[in-house]
Amino acid sequence: MKENNKVSRRAFLGTGAAAAAAITIVPSNTIAGLGHAAPSDKLNIAGVGVGGMGFGNLKNLKSENIVGLCDVDWKYADNCFKAFPDAKKYKDWRVMYDELGKSIDGVLVATADHTHAIIASHAITMGKSVYVQKPLTHTVYESRLLTKLADKHKVASQMGNQGSSQEGVNLTCEWIASGEIGEVTKVEAFTDRPIWPQGLNTPKATPPVPDTLDWDLFTGPAKLVPYNEIYHPWNWRGWWNYGTGALGDMACHILHPVFVGLELGYPIKAQGNSTLLLQDCAPTAQSVKLTFPARKTKVGAKINLPQVEVYWFDGGIKPMLPAGWPSGKNPNDSGGCVFFHGTKGVLVCGCYGVNPWILRPDGTVSKPDNAPKFRRRVTASHEMDWVRAAKESPASRVKTASDFSLSGPFNEMVVMGVLAVRLQTLNKELEWDGINMKFTNITDQEKIKIVVEDKFSIHDGHPTFEKVYTDPVPATEFAAELIKHKYRAPWSLPEMPA
Repeated sequence: MKENNKVSRRAFLGTGAAAAAAITIVPSNTIAGLGHAAPSDKLNIAGVGVGGMGFGNLKNLKSENIVGLCDVDWKYADNCFKAFPDAKKYKDWRVMYDELGKSIDGVLVATADHTHAIIASHAITMGKSVYVQKPLTHTVYESRLLTKLADKHKVASQMGNQGSSQEGVNLTCEWIASGEIGEVTKVEAFTDRPIWPQGLNTPKATPPVPDTLDWDLFTGPAKLVPYNEIYHPWNWRGWWNYGTGALGDMACHILHPVFVGLELGYPIKAQGNSTLLLQDCAPTAQSVKLTFPARKTKVGAKINLPQVEVYWFDGGIKPMLPAGWPSGKNPNDSGGCVFFHGTKGVLVCGCYGVNPWILRPDGTVSKPDNAPKFRRRVTASHEMDWVRAAKESPASRVKTASDFSLSGPFNEMVVMGVLAVRLQTLNKELEWDGINMKFTNITDQEKIKIVVEDKFSIHDGHPTFEKVYTDPVPATEFAAELIKHKYRAPWSLPEMPA
């Protein structure tokens, strides 16, 4: 690539949106005059974060050209590198974008949660289709940004909640829409996660960073703290700097049929509680209540959509079983469960929306077979349906099951649950203005302090309890940082489209 066409690393760090807007990216498979790739053509795809789930995604994309692989830990990513030996290897996604920018059509992002938005947003401004693992982003603001950028740049998009492309979600949504369980005013959902460490004190040991890992690049826009093996690989999801805990990890799978089937938008109220809330690590167990206002029903709909309360439980906590529940039946199906409480019965489905069924008030069980099938059936994998959409012209493109126009607002719901947990010490139900992304009932006088370390010891047979807290900080400032992170210099996001 000639130097005058190159988007420099410095440009991405400082003025990413302006720099990306200054160049014109022509997808490598574009057909002259048509503006889209033929279905028989292969996309050139780059992967960022390829040591874990990203490797699994790339296996499902192996029919395409995997041209670039980027991971901050080359030991963790080694199996993926070996599987795609012709792909060029990188540690820094910005360098990869510099060097391969004009030759790639799509980017797979499967890094830690806190870097999803910055990697995906800059790809979008370059005109690249993006597939981003769940949760879509770390914050509400980042979700809104990706939603608007994908719309502005007309790229194909997909969040990696693969259940959204499967039959269980289709049936759940169609049964609700056809009035099988009547009006729904309450939903309860749970997951059996976390299956990784949470509720931990911040480690004090500072072992050397492995030679294969670039810790500064892993940290990216987050606060830089000393490396510890408890953070990486994989365990990062339990630490607030990098992940969103069990709620962020699993609600994108479990609550998707709730968001879609009940046609939810922004919540108006949020409340959370948990086991011990620490400054740095997510709690071992959490519960959340999100309240959504009544929604307008679609023309010809057979149900009303009244105000609904959505409850979430994790860490081993589950809602009580509905009346008439089959004795001995475990509600956990594939890692979680949802109860849609309707006026005519309770619709039950598992994680990813799998295996839906209805528990009737008289204790009988049914699986309707006459509900109109109005949802598109995805016959390819979740990843390959994204490839299909990326090859289609924006003017006639059929959106994926988790296109950012849907998964962006949905992810705002998910991270709102995280906000409710982290703001629980205010001891009140929070009121949320979704359009303007702000809480309306947090005052300038309120302060927040959080446990930094939970100390416990026994001296001469007597227990000693001691908690170390942060200094009190204004609640408005704390909440604002959770809604929209202040990135560590010199990292930055593109501007929010109007």
